[in-house]
Amino acid sequence: MTFLEQAIEKGYATISGEGTKQRITYVAVNHSERFSDPEEQVRAEYWAELIFRYGYEPARIGVEVTVPDRTPKDAADLVIFRDDARTRPFAVIECKRDGITDAEFTQAVEQACGNGTWAKLRALYVGVVAGQTRRFLDFSEKYGVLEREANIIADLPQQYGKPEEWRFKKGTQDDIQPVSKETLIATIRKCHQTLWGGGRLSPPMAFGELCKLLFVKIQDEKTSRKNGQHYEFQIKTHEPSRKLAERIKAIYDTAKQRDPQVFTDTIRIDDATLRTLASHMEAVNFSKTDPDTKGVAFEQFMDGFFKGDFGQYFTPREIIAFAVEMMRPKADDLVLDPACGSGGFLLYALDQVRREAVDYHDPKNIEHYNHWHDFAEKRLFGIEINDEIARVAKMNMILHGDGHSNIVGEDALGRLDAIRQRTGNNGFKKAAFDLILTNPPFGSQISLTERPYLSDFDLGNQEDAKGKKKPRKNQKTEILFIERIWQFLKPGTGHAAVVLPDGILTNSSLQYVRDFLLERFRLLAVVSLPQTAFSHFGAGVKASLVFLRRRAENEKPKDDEAIFMAAPEKIGYDATGRKCENQLPEVAEQYRVFEKDAQHFFV
Repeated sequence: MTFLEQAIEKGYATISGEGTKQRITYVAVNHSERFSDPEEQVRAEYWAELIFRYGYEPARIGVEVTVPDRTPKDAADLVIFRDDARTRPFAVIECKRDGITDAEFTQAVEQACGNGTWAKLRALYVGVVAGQTRRFLDFSEKYGVLEREANIIADLPQQYGKPEEWRFKKGTQDDIQPVSKETLIATIRKCHQTLWGGGRLSPPMAFGELCKLLFVKIQDEKTSRKNGQHYEFQIKTHEPSRKLAERIKAIYDTAKQRDPQVFTDTIRIDDATLRTLASHMEAVNFSKTDPDTKGVAFEQFMDGFFKGDFGQYFTPREIIAFAVEMMRPKADDLVLDPACGSGGFLLYALDQVRREAVDYHDPKNIEHYNHWHDFAEKRLFGIEINDEIARVAKMNMILHGDGHSNIVGEDALGRLDAIRQRTGNNGFKKAAFDLILTNPPFGSQISLTERPYLSDFDLGNQEDAKGKKKPRKNQKTEILFIERIWQFLKPGTGHAAVVLPDGILTNSSLQYVRDFLLERFRLLAVVSLPQTAFSHFGAGVKASLVFLRRRAENEKPKDDEAIFMAAPEKIGYDATGRKCENQLPEVAEQYRVFEKDAQHFFV
């Protein structure tokens, strides 16, 4: 039950009407406002929190209190008074909707400070509340009306007391709590806006820095501490930004030494920005928030973030979900995405194994946890050439329940022994994987002069008239990925779901690629995607999802091999990204029937 629900149950407030006409009445002060206003909802919830968490009497909390003789005229959202007559202010609070910009928050701080330090409404404490983001300032003793940092306190005092040194402590009423999907999305969005706003960092760099802080926050939450001990990742009373930054960076450095594969460089955020980020994140328990909630929140945020210029790092969830449903990974499969981007295919594979765990074990038992967690930690592998995006994938895995240690920032087309040597990860072996799920990059050319490994590939060579092999000067990345996928899969049993441009399947000049594909793979299914499948994410190439099985060492193609073909027109979203009918689940069902009827074709 929320604080506001408790207040309504106690009769301290009433809500009447519906929709845009819904109103809240603060009974003790006989004040009514439109409750459909997001700002009013923040005020109402914090007003109730002042009663039930801070211990203030409803009759002593003024709502929309006019500031005497203020020009221009202004009103304070909430004022806690020290007397029943409501004449002696203790604290003045400004409330704003969740998700306002940093500039708007700073403006709200100035508004609250102006109201709270005005001679005729002189308060000891001033605060701004915008959802989970809060700031409180101490004007009780030595701090002048212009001070905005040295007087920052961890939290508003309870029951007219003095400020606590720390707000969040383990095992107390002020322990950090799991949050809803909406709150988590809002928190991640606010953090990214703080880092990206004003062009401080490029979007992927900003997201990379955010991932570092999420990593630090989770590490702090997981650190062993007794009940009543404070968390480190939070704002401390009367602590300069420099000291807060030093504490957070120290946690990061310790965690980096313990797990050097996650992050290798330093936190590149100035101290003031780091304080703002801490104010966004300190109240959220990322570790205890349900993995599905974290996954959906992170995914929905990235859905917007990775459009446009960064669309190459994001595959639409409808396509990922379909590929995973077609392949149905199991807990004992070794799964790889050699162009993993933000990690979508790997996470959906993990979700599939989580669902499988329910079929085998009671969710309350450790066997259920081990079923999917062992899969995440030991059997999911990803390669991403962009280091910043690889970090995003690692953070995505951590938020979903781990598995980040097998995500590496490397060129998947490079020599495998070099990849293993640089990363220290021996899992990236030829003929090792049961399943590959991937959407490799399209259109880029690999040059022999820049990437000598091109000549290592059969598809990186061509035969002259005498049948002698000669290295090509250039080759497209998607063509080389076909061969690399073949190399990674187990002979005879390894399966793959790959997004490929239709040109590979239709262009007469690429017949040699199709010959390679049909000779080395058993082609199971081709699902042609609409022209607009990737246009909303910055790519307009017509593509298909191709489902393959690597042939056994001595297996030869047969003339009567059946291939499932489908061309759905609607896949869950249109060219603008709006939701529409999704025919992909129906295609998956049709494939199951086809597979059953033609099972003698499948090995």
